[in-house]
Amino acid sequence: MKSLNGSELAGYIKERQARQVRGLRQHYKTAPRLAIVVANDSPVIDTYVRLKQAYAEDILVDVEIHRMAPDAVANKIDELNADDSVKGVILQLPLSQPSLTDELVKLIAPEKDVDSMGEDSPFDPATAMAINWLLTGYNIALENRKIVIIGRGRLVGAPLARMWRDSGLNVTVLGRGDDLSAELPGAEIIVSATGVPGLLTSELVPIGATVVDAGTADDGGRVVGDAAPELYQRDDLTITPVRGGVGPLTIAALMDNVILATRNSIG
Repeated sequence: MKSLNGSELAGYIKERQARQVRGLRQHYKTAPRLAIVVANDSPVIDTYVRLKQAYAEDILVDVEIHRMAPDAVANKIDELNADDSVKGVILQLPLSQPSLTDELVKLIAPEKDVDSMGEDSPFDPATAMAINWLLTGYNIALENRKIVIIGRGRLVGAPLARMWRDSGLNVTVLGRGDDLSAELPGAEIIVSATGVPGLLTSELVPIGATVVDAGTADDGGRVVGDAAPELYQRDDLTITPVRGGVGPLTIAALMDNVILATRNSIG
C-alpha cells in the first residue's frame, strides 16, 4: 500500500504561508483574521475547529470563534461582514438545523467567503483544492483515467466534479444510494466523500486503484471516513491514511484563501 500523506505536503505549504503572513503584517500592517461561526454542539466539529486554530496559530493568522444558536447566526454574519478587520468568515457545517444552511451561507459577503460556500465566492473550494494538491504532490496523473467521485455534497463532491470536468477530465459522479458495484469496475481514481462509514469496501475497489477518502462522520465522538478498514490491508492500492490525508491539506487550502482575502482587502 502506498500512502498519500497530506500532513507531509501541508508542512511545506505551511512554511510558505508563514512567510506570506509575515510579509502582510510587516509591510502592510495587516493581520489575516478568520472568523468561524459554530452553531452545532458536536465533538467532531470541535475537533475541526481546534485543528484550524492550531494551524492558523502556527502561521500567525488570527482566528476568532463565535458559538451560538442557529437563530443568532444571521445577525452575527452581518456583523462580521461589516467588520473590516475580519478578512474571512466560515459557517462551520453541519448546522444543528441543516435546513438553514442555504439561507445562511448566502449571507456571507463574497469577498470573505473563504470556504467558497456561496455562488459568488471568488475562492476555490478548499477540499477540492486540497485533493488536487494531494494527487499532484504524489504525481498521480488524472488525464485519460477513469475517475469516480462518490458523493455530491456542496463541500467536496460537487465542486471537485465541476473543477475536474472544467479541466476536461473523465469524471463520473455517484450518490451514496447509487449501485457502486455497477459503476466502480475499471475505476482508476476514486474519491469518496459521503460521510457513510465503511461505505467503500474492498470488493468494490479495483486492483491498483488510487483511493482518496474525503468522507467524515461522527462515530461516537470519533472522526471516521468512508473507506472500510480492510482497504488498508491491500498492497496494491494507493490510498489516503486514516489520519493525515485530505484533512491537513484542506486546512492549508483554507488558509491560502484567508491570505488571498487579506491581500485583496489591501487592494
